Amino acid sequence: MKSEISLAPDVLSSVEQALAEDIGSGDVTTNSIVPAEATLEGTIVAKQFGVVAGLSIAQLVFQVLDKRVNFRPRTSDSENVKASQILAVIKGPARAILSGERTALNFLGRMSGIATLTRQFVEEVRGTRARILDTRKTAPNLRACDKLAVRLGGGENHRLGLHDMILIKDNHIDFASSITEAVSHAREHRKGLEIEVEARSLMDVEECLELGVTWILLDNMSHEAIRQAVVLNNGRAKLEASGNVTLANVR
Repeated sequence: MKSEISLAPDVLSSVEQALAEDIGSGDVTTNSIVPAEATLEGTIVAKQFGVVAGLSIAQLVFQVLDKRVNFRPRTSDSENVKASQILAVIKGPARAILSGERTALNFLGRMSGIATLTRQFVEEVRGTRARILDTRKTAPNLRACDKLAVRLGGGENHRLGLHDMILIKDNHIDFASSITEAVSHAREHRKGLEIEVEARSLMDVEECLELGVTWILLDNMSHEAIRQAVVLNNGRAKLEASGNVTLANVR
């Protein structure tokens, strides 16, 4: 698992791209109305109960625009917050605050939503050995932030991309003609990378186990098939269930 990954460079890149997208050549409204020397103070307030995530990113937004902005968090990332709770107080140059507020709130809102839902899944499996992992199904250019939010919610990061782990999926298996052939090719080129294999049936699980695969992805299997796979596996490999997983059935 990649629970200790420095995502700072990617996060900064995401913030800079988001600001460029929103502000472009300049905030024409703010710059035409608000004097350059004006200052203001504002607060960020939670609208509902949840897990806060992204305060550090919101602060970075304002720092990129103007280092004179004073961003004072009133809570910490990964903490539970209630409706109407003040999350942060912001004071400094008015132009920077007004120009950056929407971008900061976009990051904060998205990341808090991800962290909140992740925490709900984590709580559902508490007391078991199950762990909640994320996927690559992230918003373009926001993967670092999305995966950070998962960690802040108590989940764990799966692979960051196509480069840091070998995950043999159905298309790869079909191209290679069998799981055995696909695994053989992967092992020849693994370069120390972990190998996970997608199984679409119990027969696939059996084949993976015979090959000594240590991580098996149970893709869109029924609950009964997953139970049978657990029995068949008997603790030999890590099993990952993907698809058809909800808060109602995750445990």
